[in-house]
Amino acid sequence: MESAGGCGGAGAEERWASLCNCVVNFLLEERYHLTALELLQELQEDGRHAHALRLRSFFSDPALFPPDLVARASSAPPGADPQSLLEEKIAAEEKLALTDYDLRLAREDLSRLKLELQKQKESYPDGSNATDASTHEGSSQHDKRDAKISTLGPLKDNERKDLNCAVKEYLLLAGYRLAAMTFIEEVPDQDLDVWINSSACVPDALRRYYYQYLSSTTEAAEEKISILRENETLLKDNERLSAEKDSLVKSWEVANSQIAALRKSLEAAHKDIKEKEKMVQDLKQSLDVQRKELNDCRAEITSLKMHIEGTRSSKQLSAGDTDGFNPANSMGETVVMSSEHDNLKGSESITSKLASEVSLAEGTKKDHESMVSSVEGSPGPEAAVSCSTAENSGYGTSGEDKSGTNICLEDLSVNGNLHGAGNSQGGSDSISVYLPEDKVHTEKVESPCKVKSSDKMALETIKIVSDALPKIVPYVLINHREELLPLIMCAIEKHPDSDVRDSLTHTLFNLIKRPDGQQRRIIMDACVELAKSVGEMRTETELLPQCWEQINHQYEERRLLVAQSCGELAIYVRPEIRDSLILSIVQQLVEDSATVVREAATHNLALLLPLFPNLDKYYKVEELMFQLVCDPSGAVVNVALKELVPAIVRWGDKLDQILRVLLTHILASAQRCPPISGVEGAIDSHLRVLREQERWNIDVLLRMLTELLPFIHQTAIDTCPFAVDPSTGSTPESHFSESCLKLYATGDAEWSAFEWMHTECLPDLIKLACLLPSKEDNLRTVIRKYLLDVSGRYGIDYLERIMLPVFLVAAGDIDSSDFTYFPLATQSRVRGLRPKTSIAEKLGIVCVLPLLLSGILGSPSRRQQLEEYLRKLLIQNTKDGSFSMHHTAEIIDAVRFLCIFEEHHVAVFNIVWEMVVSSDANLKTNAAALLKALVPYISMKVASTHVLPALVTLGSDQNLTVKYASIEAFGAVAQHFKNDMVVDKIRIQMDAFLDDGSHEATVSVIRALAVAVPHTTDRLREYLLTKIFKLTSVPPTGNDIERRRERANVFCEAIRAVDATDLPATSVRDLLLPSIQNLLKDLDALDPAHKEALEVIARERSGGTLESLGKVMGAHLGIASSMSGFFGESSLLGKKESGEQHDTAAATPPQPVPQTPQENTRFGRIMLGGFGDMLRGKAKGTDEPS
Repeated sequence: MESAGGCGGAGAEERWASLCNCVVNFLLEERYHLTALELLQELQEDGRHAHALRLRSFFSDPALFPPDLVARASSAPPGADPQSLLEEKIAAEEKLALTDYDLRLAREDLSRLKLELQKQKESYPDGSNATDASTHEGSSQHDKRDAKISTLGPLKDNERKDLNCAVKEYLLLAGYRLAAMTFIEEVPDQDLDVWINSSACVPDALRRYYYQYLSSTTEAAEEKISILRENETLLKDNERLSAEKDSLVKSWEVANSQIAALRKSLEAAHKDIKEKEKMVQDLKQSLDVQRKELNDCRAEITSLKMHIEGTRSSKQLSAGDTDGFNPANSMGETVVMSSEHDNLKGSESITSKLASEVSLAEGTKKDHESMVSSVEGSPGPEAAVSCSTAENSGYGTSGEDKSGTNICLEDLSVNGNLHGAGNSQGGSDSISVYLPEDKVHTEKVESPCKVKSSDKMALETIKIVSDALPKIVPYVLINHREELLPLIMCAIEKHPDSDVRDSLTHTLFNLIKRPDGQQRRIIMDACVELAKSVGEMRTETELLPQCWEQINHQYEERRLLVAQSCGELAIYVRPEIRDSLILSIVQQLVEDSATVVREAATHNLALLLPLFPNLDKYYKVEELMFQLVCDPSGAVVNVALKELVPAIVRWGDKLDQILRVLLTHILASAQRCPPISGVEGAIDSHLRVLREQERWNIDVLLRMLTELLPFIHQTAIDTCPFAVDPSTGSTPESHFSESCLKLYATGDAEWSAFEWMHTECLPDLIKLACLLPSKEDNLRTVIRKYLLDVSGRYGIDYLERIMLPVFLVAAGDIDSSDFTYFPLATQSRVRGLRPKTSIAEKLGIVCVLPLLLSGILGSPSRRQQLEEYLRKLLIQNTKDGSFSMHHTAEIIDAVRFLCIFEEHHVAVFNIVWEMVVSSDANLKTNAAALLKALVPYISMKVASTHVLPALVTLGSDQNLTVKYASIEAFGAVAQHFKNDMVVDKIRIQMDAFLDDGSHEATVSVIRALAVAVPHTTDRLREYLLTKIFKLTSVPPTGNDIERRRERANVFCEAIRAVDATDLPATSVRDLLLPSIQNLLKDLDALDPAHKEALEVIARERSGGTLESLGKVMGAHLGIASSMSGFFGESSLLGKKESGEQHDTAAATPPQPVPQTPQENTRFGRIMLGGFGDMLRGKAKGTDEPS
């Protein structure tokens, strides 16, 4: 190592000296004195005394190392080994030779450098000054850097570890192994043999550090240091802000709970005010009634007084019955006066008492007036003072005067038998007066100890009621049992015995055996009120067990009650009960077999979530949510989507987690289904056969994604890093305007919530679409609805700048894509959606293009752009190598899906007419194929005004390919429309085709009409039979056996299709049977299976015995074939089963009686035709046009 350094010249030697000096400084500063001493010895042995000057001066300092200590430490036994001395001498001689060689090389390098310096001085006479200046500037710069670096503070552990490893590596590379070993021993707290892989771990690290130090500038070092410090500061601020956020969240939760409590108290106050207002009205009405009764009593007393005065002179006083009015009696005592003369006894005493009663009655009016004012002004509780014949209690009223005199009134209740005309009540009615408690002063004259025994009496009453209620409830009508709820609730609340309370609670929950919705509501309201009164502990120990023991009850109405209690009683129990016991009950109800129970459990789980004390059970709740969303019942799914999903998003605040799991479930549901075909390289190997469960799951999960869209949209708005342009307004779409999208495209700010839509959601939906076969129009419609909702929320700019390029790339049309508004990092991900193989390109057109047309360009704001793009696909791209040249069938299927939605019919038919009037035969042929595909999705009006005129134009074309292509479209129209005008136009056009006389036209017409026979009108069936009869009557010309067989096969299939329908007897006799006979003449052209089927049809139609059930079923099912030949002519099972249901299957048209059995053999012919194809090994698809 040192030899190489010497060969490097003076420059290398200077760098080595600087590096060694760095190591010396590091060892001395870090107090690695043993390593420094070993390095001093090795430097001296190498002859590098100049490099060891600082170490020598350090160790020779008597202040640091006293001589006496050094002498004692370095003392060694006398004597030395001669062999070792000889070896040291030889080594010294070798080192001397090497040193001489190095000295010579150094002198040569010095002389060469002097010559180079002389040349530089001659070339740059001012070079010395510049060199001095640069040297001075460099020294000042290094001084400044040293000053800056000295302020960095103490070394960190990782920095110390990196420097130690670098110094150890240097010592090993320089050959100072002893120093290296000592250094390793002197650093016991670090393993220098293992250097963790980091940015500081590089080969020859110390030299690289040195070069980096020399090459760096002061500004860069200061900037890096400032960045590191700023990073540390930001981390501390982040921790502080997180702590503040947690405290604010807790404060917010506390504030919410306080607000909820205040709201409840406010509602209770409002309810209390309403009750008091109602009570005031009742008091006013009661006062009016009392005032009237007092007037009646005053008049009655006056008349009695006059009557008594009149009888004083003629009658003797009767002393035995004259003490009826006793002031000591309670205020409920009744004064009954008989109309008989013997009962009107008593003179002075009765007169005086009646007089006192009159004066008392006159004063009572003032008392009532003062009572009205006190009732209206007093908010306190009321007490009732009742005057009746059943109670004996005194009462007193305090007037507005300050005398405080208490007047004891006797009850004034007059029987209706006495002075009936004066008593407005007509009976022994009671007078009830409600007074505020602070205005009432009651004196108990007869029973002063009654107040003390009231509590005991109340308890006894509670016990009596509690014992009687379980016996009374079964005998009360079901519709009136809710009237017992106040008694039951009061008894449960007040009874001291827990067993009795449990029995009454059981009675409460089982008040009605199978309660309906309103009755459950009444019972649950009673439970809620009871829970408010009894508190948390009694609710947990008494109410909830009684309810939850019915979780497995046989009646679903009772299990519904359990579900309701989970949501409504949870607020009245401890928080730790809510997310443990109550959640487990809900989880069990979610598994219930009854749909209504699962629906109620879903609703109450949504009510329960805000009451959970924390998010510990979040993942369990999330699992329940996905289980309920994928429930087989639509009602449960609707509740889960409308109530539970938003509740979980608000409670858990983990929208990203839900979306990630949701997209995973959607793709997994499709991917777990088997492919359509197992052939590698075929497009069907990528498409999946969806089972019913998976199809349902995908549908509801896509609906869930649509329900989450408002939350996704709001999150993107809340996290928008850009200021909204005021010119765009403050609408939600302004956050995704063109100006914001330009700022987003620069990539300067992160906006992950916004990017999620087009980097994760839309690509995953495209992956899903690429798994769906073309027949899955329902799922594709759900995806389209979601795309339209996205464009409606995010705005036109997002649709055109972001969504459209994503789907254009996925559909394979990358040339039309514009990536201006995508950041560079996102562009690569979007470009990755481009199909990379021919199969992927075909998948893009089959699966993605329908969504591009209907969900992106199908937006209401992009109708014009849709028409232009359809024109580009169907008309303009006719040259080889274009996007749509080789995928015409797939593009037509995509346009077919677009026409499912009526709003796009105008745009599609505009393009179709351009294709029809074009001079290009290929475009016209494509137009006919497109019209055939669109027929099932149009109305009668569109068929009459657009489709039929276009087909007539194509059918009149001189190009035979165009003409024959239109025949199949006419057949499709005949299959879907039964209007007489449409049928007439089709017949006229078919006549024109048949007049052509060509073999291709004949075969195409018969095949097209045969397909339409099961669904069309009787007129068209008659027309087809007529044409078959005429065409088969003409003997075939030519010797081309293939054409004859094709023609015979088409006729046979048509006859079997017509035979599966209801035919009049005349048509069978005059057309069907002769046509069969004509076909049987040319046996060489007939397929054996067709020959057998025709013979069976002829035999049955001409007098067979099978019943007509088969034909009726064939007419309804639209099956144009027969299978009776498969079972044989004597198939008794077919005859028996069809004969049993003949009367109710269908109405037979009017015809002669012997002809009826001939109409009852269709099922046999259906069976024969279908199995005939199977037996001869032919696929039905070979007869259909490709």
